[in-house]
Amino acid sequence: MQPIRFELDPGHDHVELNQLLKLTGLCGSGGAGKALVASGAVRVDGQVELRKTCKIRAGQTVQFEGVTIEVIAV
Repeated sequence: MQPIRFELDPGHDHVELNQLLKLTGLCGSGGAGKALVASGAVRVDGQVELRKTCKIRAGQTVQFEGVTIEVIAV
């Protein structure tokens, strides 16, 4: 499966992990994103991430259920 490329909004240097899952359509809400992160199902740069509002910055990758999200700056 092709990775999803997520562009950070201009003027922002990060996006919260739970919001990233919502904004890329991998879950329906920020609350659902928090639950997914808390379950241990989400990896950031290859490591399990349990901090629901972890700041994801350009250059990082997030994996969930076989989908990879590449975060890039515009």
